[in-house]
Amino acid sequence: MTQTIGRNSLHTIPNKRLSVQVSLTGLSFLLTNSSKSEVIHFSSMVYQKERTPEELLLDIDTFIKEHVKDASEFESVRVIYSNSEFTAVPTPLFDEAKASDYLKFNAKILANDFIAWDDVPARNMHIVYVPYVNINNFLFDIFGSFQFYHSASVMLEMIPMESRFTEETSVYINVERSNFQIVVQSSSQLKLCNSYHFITPEDFIYYILFCFEQLDINPDSAKVVMMGQIKEEDALYEIAYTYIRNIEFLPESILQHQLEGTLVHEHPLLKFI
Repeated sequence: MTQTIGRNSLHTIPNKRLSVQVSLTGLSFLLTNSSKSEVIHFSSMVYQKERTPEELLLDIDTFIKEHVKDASEFESVRVIYSNSEFTAVPTPLFDEAKASDYLKFNAKILANDFIAWDDVPARNMHIVYVPYVNINNFLFDIFGSFQFYHSASVMLEMIPMESRFTEETSVYINVERSNFQIVVQSSSQLKLCNSYHFITPEDFIYYILFCFEQLDINPDSAKVVMMGQIKEEDALYEIAYTYIRNIEFLPESILQHQLEGTLVHEHPLLKFI
């Protein structure tokens, strides 16, 4: 999927911002003009099977060579990592020195993995995760300082806080080719923020219903909002609607909003090793 202005004039536009969403099953690139608040390029790649971070870097390198003539023309660069190597930690319990320990409970990490975290103050939560160091190093060499964070953090910032005066339960599901992230909140309280790997539609609905059962959620009444790689004609939607009656979709434009990022912090000027 690609939307772009005239390729020859792309390099002459000032005040450009680059946002990249990275997952093992796809890449998305967004170029915007901050002074006019307009999209000047959007493209995405969806892979049939998971790629390695090294393979992802080759496609990112190709995009950069094609669309970035002068790195100094970009006023900001943002990267959103969307992978299953993350966990949510309440801020009062968060300790930087124990960042890797939090991940060991629900993700396979290596001794040399770089561990990062996002502060999500609106939720009083930290998202601890593993970014891809080779991609960070590559972008640092080109652009210098840049922002990066996990898609779970962006989801938590993007999802509206439910009123504390209602008992309504809302479920948000971000679908990728082989995994999905799920956020559950009720009465403005975050009940769940997790990721599940799936292969078949049956796997997909199994994990969703498992979450419903554990949290005592009624699939006939809960509001479920889908986003990402899912459409109404998909097998994933069909099997979900068999068991869940109240399903909505976020508009496609929300992906561009997600790529823009809603977190305001910036990681320090570092090169990651």
